[in-house]
Amino acid sequence: MGQASQRHRTSACAARRTAGVLVALGLVSINLRPAITTVAGTMGQLQAGFGLDAHLLPLLGALPVLAFGVSAPCGPWLARRVGTGRAVAAALLVLAAALIGRVFVPGLLLPGTFLAGASIMTASVLVPQIVKANRGTGWWTGLCTMGFGLGAALGAGLVQPLQQALGGSLAWALAVWAVPAVLAAALIRRTAQTPGRPSGTDGSGGPASGAGLQETTTAGGATGEAVAIPLRKQGTAWAVTAFFGLQAMLYFAITSWLAVFLVSKGQTAADAAGLLAWFSIAGLPASLLAPVLAGRRAVLKFMAPGLGLFVAAALIGVLTAPAALQFLMVGLLGIVQSAGFGLGMALVVIRSAGPESAGSLSAMSQGLGFALASLGPLGAGFLHEWSGGWDVPFWALAAEAVFLALAGFLAVRGPAVRGPAVRVAAAEAERRGEPAAVGR
Repeated sequence: MGQASQRHRTSACAARRTAGVLVALGLVSINLRPAITTVAGTMGQLQAGFGLDAHLLPLLGALPVLAFGVSAPCGPWLARRVGTGRAVAAALLVLAAALIGRVFVPGLLLPGTFLAGASIMTASVLVPQIVKANRGTGWWTGLCTMGFGLGAALGAGLVQPLQQALGGSLAWALAVWAVPAVLAAALIRRTAQTPGRPSGTDGSGGPASGAGLQETTTAGGATGEAVAIPLRKQGTAWAVTAFFGLQAMLYFAITSWLAVFLVSKGQTAADAAGLLAWFSIAGLPASLLAPVLAGRRAVLKFMAPGLGLFVAAALIGVLTAPAALQFLMVGLLGIVQSAGFGLGMALVVIRSAGPESAGSLSAMSQGLGFALASLGPLGAGFLHEWSGGWDVPFWALAAEAVFLALAGFLAVRGPAVRGPAVRVAAAEAERRGEPAAVGR
């Protein structure tokens, strides 16, 4: 009876911890977009409010994406030294400081925005690592990706009401988002203590909650020499990176130019802005469900390449649809585009051999992916200027979506990505005449 009671208490404790980690991850995810969308939603006020030169507004919009590409390696580096929970918490505290400093310290709007973007990416690349370490299902990844979209929508939708509620102060309306960032930091620090140790151990050296996902499998269970397998030599890592980068490139190109395109087709500016918001809202359920469906292997092998083809079809649909059908077509584009983001995040978890490789793959895919994504708005704008219309940019984006389908096809068919912690019993295997196993 005593043993049964002890098992029940242990099970209840594990369930509470799992729920706590999931809630913390959700709150972290919601905090990883408002710093960007609040500025985008108030771009017209920044000149008067902060004395920003009009010529610097495009740079302000590009800074977060540039910071994403530069700072992606910081997350795994910091996690190896202090643990993932502490690393994410530290990034969120820096984010909170950047949100306050950029609006209250003269001259820090641009540097503060860059620092906010770097903090966001440092935390963002560790989300899949925490999911992997806690054996999170597709629902975990889906809730996190939906949190990204929800945070983006809240930042854009609440900044104006907050400004009115705070006495018309734009600075306070932008800085107030530091509060949920600090709250998320405290929660993830307490619940997600995944230490900076080799995969499969917790802080005490015992099995981690992700046990079974270790990347230290060796032939015959022997202890072997550590062999680093660089991600750049793993085809699956490049395929996942290409998928993430291409879907992000499409997203930034679409969100940058969709409203302008719709106005050129006869929509009012207000209607075009409403359709752009609808693009994000329509995609929220898809960002939740895509990682769940991707957890089924039979679905994944068709879903990964199929999404790219659906994005291509939806882009052509938006280009050719009359005004009366744009609500439907923009909604469909939002669904398949958001599903692509959800799948991109899910692939990092699904196609990695363990928590550490998930962190490394996340840094590679998001770092290089967002660096590639920064070319999307520029490329689409250049093609529009060069051709004098929107047919060429939309067909080019549709062609890019076909390459997205190809990347998805390759990402789900290669071997799992193995991180630098993989060990092989090379000498022992050679002595026994056995091949050395190198993870799953």
